[in-house]
Amino acid sequence: MPKDFLKDARDYYDCIVIGSGLAGLTAANTLARAGHSVLLLEQHYKLGGMATWFKRPRGHIFDISLHGFPIGMIKSCRRYWTSEIADSIVQLKNIRFDNPMFSLTTTFNRQDFTRLLVEKFAVPIEQVQAFFDAARGMNFFDDQSTTAGQLFERFFPGREDVIRLLMEPITYANGSTLEDPAISYGIVFSNFMSQGVFTFSGGTDRLVKLMHDDLVKNGVDVRIKSDVQKIHVHHVPFQERRVAGVTVNGRTIRARAVISNSNLRSTIFDLVGESHWDADFLDQARAVRLNNSSCQVYMALHPGERIDESCGDLLFSSTAPLFRTEALLNRDITSRTYSFYYPRTRPGSDRCLVVSSTNANYRDWADLTPEQYEHSKRELVESTIDDLERYVPGIRQKLDHAEASTPLTFQHYTKHLQGASFGTKFEGLAVSRNIPKQIEGLYHAGSVGIIMSGWLGAINYGVIVANDADAHLLRSPVSIAAGT
Repeated sequence: MPKDFLKDARDYYDCIVIGSGLAGLTAANTLARAGHSVLLLEQHYKLGGMATWFKRPRGHIFDISLHGFPIGMIKSCRRYWTSEIADSIVQLKNIRFDNPMFSLTTTFNRQDFTRLLVEKFAVPIEQVQAFFDAARGMNFFDDQSTTAGQLFERFFPGREDVIRLLMEPITYANGSTLEDPAISYGIVFSNFMSQGVFTFSGGTDRLVKLMHDDLVKNGVDVRIKSDVQKIHVHHVPFQERRVAGVTVNGRTIRARAVISNSNLRSTIFDLVGESHWDADFLDQARAVRLNNSSCQVYMALHPGERIDESCGDLLFSSTAPLFRTEALLNRDITSRTYSFYYPRTRPGSDRCLVVSSTNANYRDWADLTPEQYEHSKRELVESTIDDLERYVPGIRQKLDHAEASTPLTFQHYTKHLQGASFGTKFEGLAVSRNIPKQIEGLYHAGSVGIIMSGWLGAINYGVIVANDADAHLLRSPVSIAAGT
């Protein structure tokens, strides 16, 4: 008999959270701490969404994607998770850039970037400080018409080298491009410039376990392999539309609030359906653009083999003469970001690993035949190893395992439309926030608007939405949902 992953689940919860990305996990934990009954549903067999991990034979454990985030993660994890999680966040102090324009190493904070811009790039210090102040002063409600490219032209006209230094890491961090609103770049950049780039010591497998333990301690009913097919909406005559619950694995469970951590467009058009929204809202939702995806190559060295730590923690490597968005997305790869995992990354381990990440277009992979797809993946692995030889001589002989993921991989495991690594473009944020105005008790907490992308953005957005749902639950009587 097939296993019943909803065995002993109740027929009613105060809130159901669909998806266990960092936003969904944090929303569920926040609501449970507030005293509400919470059901967390994850269609995959692992929690974490894009912030998860996988294991391969001979004990190799890989983190999905490149996990670098601002210092604000420490405060958010201490407040909304546990001190043990917060205390495990450590700084990556050795960030390298290597491209035809320049090669340098930085601690990636405002002080060191100021030094580099003044000493290495000969930019007047007043100009540098004015740029940093402008980025730091940006907020969600600023003018969206100014692009990141126009922002750079204002402060550093004609300086392609400066643009590359300031833009390339943020493109890998949250998908920003020169054509996106300047605020989607500036807010994230200034967060990183506070005190540098941080990561989680112990690996994502340890992080997900600690988060799961805290969820269970706080009373969240956590269910894996639980695929939600439908969000139910109750239409009250002459009044509002109200969320009623979900159908998951063919079973209907009621709730007064539902938080979707699924893709924004999937939530609106697939899980709910077009008949439950106003026409103007649907037009706005259709206009929301998906962000790009990525390809990654995971490489594990034989046990005991070492990589010299002078390679750095993060390496932004490129052979392209200039920084261009279209070049970053091109199948003819010229730019890669390498994340080096030394034994200290997972205390007690003797393993060194490298994860290479490149931005990618979904269609470049989705339109291939199965044979072409497998050939392209092998080619991606081989070309990445060849490129890595420039920084780690003899790496091919040291490797015990190597494999690649593509936009189709991320789409398969997370159900992100087109494997979008960073959800939707900036216009998605307003649509996401307006969902409860359309359907009472329904919320969305996911990667939207670039600003709400990445680990810190996802966690903080989960808290924002959980607080909204908490206010709704406090003013909504239990009898409404129980009798639906």
